[in-house]
Amino acid sequence: MNGSKTMVVTAFGPFRQFFVNPSGEAAQGLKLVGLGERINVYVKEVALSYIKTQQIIAEIWQTLKPKFAVHLGIARGSRVVILEQTGKNSGYRVRDVCGFCPESHCCMEGGLEKLDSVVNMRAVSKPFKQAGMDVIYSRDAGRYLCDFAYYCSLYHGQGRAALIHVPSSGSLASADRLIPLLQSIIQSMLGQLEGPSQTA
Repeated sequence: MNGSKTMVVTAFGPFRQFFVNPSGEAAQGLKLVGLGERINVYVKEVALSYIKTQQIIAEIWQTLKPKFAVHLGIARGSRVVILEQTGKNSGYRVRDVCGFCPESHCCMEGGLEKLDSVVNMRAVSKPFKQAGMDVIYSRDAGRYLCDFAYYCSLYHGQGRAALIHVPSSGSLASADRLIPLLQSIIQSMLGQLEGPSQTA
């Protein structure tokens, strides 16, 4: 495909009071605006189920073999964009929409306790923060399905993944403000992947 690269953006389906999940709207918006020349954006909705999430993420890496995967989730009550550095393997005790919780409380039995993205999220967040934008970085993605999906993706994709928590309130919850910001953030991540490794 004349040097084009596949990039996957996942988002979650309806969740509790969110009949339309803002992460889904953001993913569709990113597909519309694109992430640069020669990048094919593939959007996939992930069900709020541990078992389905595990299957979908494994399938994405096995069949699409993306250059990079970005997982969008919603941070309830948050007004900022949160770039997550780390996925955790264990501690999953909250039941999913099917009332299910992994018996072992972990993503991958025998997997490392923590996996980090190859992208330095602190370095990515810095210029946005300096420009006065509500972008922060975090090392704790919350031990629910966002964290679970992220760990699975980091595991299958050798760290070539990102988890971005989008706000549920405040000015950045509006698509016309959020999507251009997400586009810039992801392009910055891709730039870091292409270029020499940065340190914070």
